[in-house]
Amino acid sequence: MSTIFHLDIVSAVESIYSGPVEFLVAPAQMGEVGIYPRHTPMLTRIKSGMVRIKAQLKDEELVYVSGGMLEVQPDVVTILADTAIRSHDLDEAKAIEAKQAAEDAMKDRASELDYAKAQAELMEAVSQLAAIEKLRKRKH
Repeated sequence: MSTIFHLDIVSAVESIYSGPVEFLVAPAQMGEVGIYPRHTPMLTRIKSGMVRIKAQLKDEELVYVSGGMLEVQPDVVTILADTAIRSHDLDEAKAIEAKQAAEDAMKDRASELDYAKAQAELMEAVSQLAAIEKLRKRKH
């Protein structure tokens, strides 16, 4: 019986993680889902949040994702994320700036499309700030 499986986390821009893991926890649309070796095949949407990865003989690693899809196959799990950022690459100042810019754009909207885009950017910035706050609490 295998105690590991292969995980790939890919964003639209780059491959963030590829390698063997013991388990992972991901923010599925209906709540967090834990994946261990030999998990039942599954396909689900994921929402913004942190993916926790536990590789053999390594500390737990965290990757922020802002939505996408999670596919579980017998020996391979793939996360296709809209955006994926390693936890140590999250930038609080940049997220605060993006949040403020999105709030300003929502106030000065020129069309419904601009408003919807600003809303999505605001949700992304708020999700990143929430992830940063969770990381802070974990360290203490």
